Amino acid sequence: MAEVTLVEIEKTFRGKTTVISNLDLEIEDGSFTVLVGPSGCGKSTLLRMIAGLETVTRGAISIGGHDVTTAEPSDRDIAMVFQSYALYPHMTVARNIDFGMRLAKIPAQERQAKVDEAAKLLNLEDLLERKPAELSGGQRQRVAIGRAIVRNPGVFLFDEPLSNLDAALRNRMRVELAELHQRLDTTMVYVTHDQIEAMTLADRIVVLNAGKVEQVGAPMELYQRPETLFVAGFIGSPKMNLITGAVAEAYGAETLGIRPEHIEVGHDRGEWRGRVRVVEKLGSDAFAYVDSEEVGALTVRLPGDVDIRSGDILELTPRHELLHPFDQQGLRLPDDAVANARAIA
Repeated sequence: MAEVTLVEIEKTFRGKTTVISNLDLEIEDGSFTVLVGPSGCGKSTLLRMIAGLETVTRGAISIGGHDVTTAEPSDRDIAMVFQSYALYPHMTVARNIDFGMRLAKIPAQERQAKVDEAAKLLNLEDLLERKPAELSGGQRQRVAIGRAIVRNPGVFLFDEPLSNLDAALRNRMRVELAELHQRLDTTMVYVTHDQIEAMTLADRIVVLNAGKVEQVGAPMELYQRPETLFVAGFIGSPKMNLITGAVAEAYGAETLGIRPEHIEVGHDRGEWRGRVRVVEKLGSDAFAYVDSEEVGALTVRLPGDVDIRSGDILELTPRHELLHPFDQQGLRLPDDAVANARAIA
């Protein structure tokens, strides 16, 4: 295992386009850290710099206490799993997994033992003699992970490894990756644009925006207490309701956030009133998309069996202790800001 430390990292392409700017980050030994953010935020570039596949314009990277800023990828004690499986089509699963070990001239008996161990860990034991064309997408990705495991690295790097899979396979592979981390207890750094993947896999999330770190923390910490307006709008599905105008100002904020599940619904009396535009039923949950004269468009989370239809009028009351106030710069206001504003009002 190994910790990863990045100090004042900057990445500029062609001397003029800066994609990572003065970034500091500590990735703890043994953690499952997910780098998440929208397309173009710099997350894959950052991962590739850790791997040694991109040069660092300025700053330093260390892995396990060793400076690897200018080291070759092979000297960094890492193994990387890419979005594409990059398997050799003419080789069996077993040959694909042990390919790197054969290049390193590791003895056959040791190679076989490592392949068998990885196959057992990844439920590939019955597939070792198959070719990649005979495998499902999830099985191919497990082979790619097996090829990384046999290297016994200090750090695993994953670059959007599930994006080519369908929804059902992605869900299953998320569980398998989480279980794999528990069994290996090794540092893993995982890149995704999917905040649901980030929330379900990580013990620590790094939210990136335009090459800078917006917030670092445990999944529920980011969900329950976003420090910036960007994190508030990015983490959570469906997204947090973000309210501006007179209602936000009444609470002492430029923007006021409230999650869909933190709005109480009634038919008789509420703080806001809204007309249901659409109801989306998803089984255990339902989401009502509501237009309110006071606050604009809102998403409200309800029980799946709720008897609400398009056109219904709802009385809505936010849970005041769960409101998220932000200032003009998009930074979170102190926790007592909402209570103080209500007391003054």
